[in-house]
Amino acid sequence: MGAANNGIDLPREDMDNILLIQLGDIGDVVLIFPCIRALRENFPSANIIVAVREKVRELMEDCPWSTGVISVNKNKRSLGEAIAYHKNFFLRLRRFHFDLVIDLRTGTRGAILAFLTGARYKIGYRGDGNRWRNRIFTHLAPNEYKPSQYVGEYYLNLLTTYRLGTKNVTPELYVPKEKQQQAAVFLREHGVSLDQPLIAVQPFSLWQYKEWGIEKYVQLISWIASEYKFPVVLTGSPDERERAVEIQNRCGGKVYNLIGKTSIGMFSAILEACQLFVGVDSAGMHISGAVGTPTVTIFGPSSPVSWAPRGEQHLVVQKDFSCVPCRQKGCQGSEFSDCLEKLTVEEVALKVERQLLQIGHSATGRWSPQGL
Repeated sequence: MGAANNGIDLPREDMDNILLIQLGDIGDVVLIFPCIRALRENFPSANIIVAVREKVRELMEDCPWSTGVISVNKNKRSLGEAIAYHKNFFLRLRRFHFDLVIDLRTGTRGAILAFLTGARYKIGYRGDGNRWRNRIFTHLAPNEYKPSQYVGEYYLNLLTTYRLGTKNVTPELYVPKEKQQQAAVFLREHGVSLDQPLIAVQPFSLWQYKEWGIEKYVQLISWIASEYKFPVVLTGSPDERERAVEIQNRCGGKVYNLIGKTSIGMFSAILEACQLFVGVDSAGMHISGAVGTPTVTIFGPSSPVSWAPRGEQHLVVQKDFSCVPCRQKGCQGSEFSDCLEKLTVEEVALKVERQLLQIGHSATGRWSPQGL
């Protein structure tokens, strides 16, 4: 390991095998699709591999710009199992003979992975106060993330620093026809009619401070059912399924709890089949944006500038408080967000109505809290 080069003198020749590392969550992975596209545009003949966490692997398998996926498994193991796993993982990495490795985050796991590849060129963001990590990379870019910056652009800036950018910065997730057909069969098997517009609602988040509240979702979904008669599918992660049962039971009608019943690939295909996504700042929001489904996203303390899908077909609902977005985990770190507590059902319903009018569906009547 030597001193990193901060310039732009990255050779273009003999870049046959490239590894792009993104060990973040689902949303982070969706936002790197422009990076993969950029690498393909700059290295049209290269073997481009993407390293992601195991739970995100299926999202990458259908990417048209990459040629393979390496999944990093974080499951707990005994000491012996861990040694065997990491030995096999190291040998598998070395078999690729990577020429270039790019780590899109500033953590240690991606840096260690970059080091283990033995690649000639290693690009990363400079990590503040982490000298040993910085010495792993041959090329370091200044970490100049700004709160007013879209995170997808932040990831792409690492490539742009070395003249490897792309003009198209929109995340695009490809769902193959086979998975579209499988999703249609799955929905029919679960009683969901495809003869009407389908709305996906994702009420829950891994983070409590991002949640809007079950009671409000019950009111919103009941209004959708009353005014539009459209079926609603509840989406989310498997550990949220039981919480969604309450919403389903209280709303009745055409509300289908699909949480925990699909793989992430099937989840993407179902969201693509929907006419609208409504819910929290979540994986569902990112995937919906990437497959072209219009969104209405409920934001609390997080910044929509940083995270919300871009484009006129994507709307955000957020209180106009002076402290918003505070980018904190709730008020004073309490996991409770007053900006979400004060966000009314009517405010969200008006954005939903606006979206449905845009895509050609009108309600039988205006929003009426008294009619709930």
